[in-house]
Amino acid sequence: MSKFEEKTIHTETIFKGKVIDVEVDEVQLPNGKTSKRELVRHPGAVGILALTDDHKIVMVEQYRKALGKSIIEIPAGKLEQGENPESTAARELQEETGYKPGRLNYIVSYYTSPGFADEIIYLYEATELTKATEELEMDEDEFVDVVEVSVQEALDLIQNERIHDAKTIQAIYYVMVQHLKD
Repeated sequence: MSKFEEKTIHTETIFKGKVIDVEVDEVQLPNGKTSKRELVRHPGAVGILALTDDHKIVMVEQYRKALGKSIIEIPAGKLEQGENPESTAARELQEETGYKPGRLNYIVSYYTSPGFADEIIYLYEATELTKATEELEMDEDEFVDVVEVSVQEALDLIQNERIHDAKTIQAIYYVMVQHLKD
């Protein structure tokens, strides 16, 4: 038990959604006082850094309502109940891009916003890509365009805020570090 741990006194679920739930916890602080914590509960997700044989990064462009704009991202998706992250990564890559990975390697996992959310993202690298013979259906409310970019093009897209999310920026920096090792 950490000396900073906050003990939950009461939890109230104020929203249950398709992707997230929102709770308000009353907690006892380490100094004995109480406070409220607004928490977003999320089942977790994967991000897939898909690399073609000619060193292009396979990405998708899609509209993000929370941002009010389209951005370019690595393929990603929510964990389904009982599904392991590696299976989710292979499924989401095929659903969103039509590619199947020959190799799928775990890179890292991280919490996206630990101050208020428990969402964890598992980042995978997909290589030895082949076009799938069968098409998996995307979610009915999901619309994407597939784009393939070089690392330099991806860096330019970051500078122009066309790539503007943490998982994608982390994946691009991972590729850059791997190139430095080679």
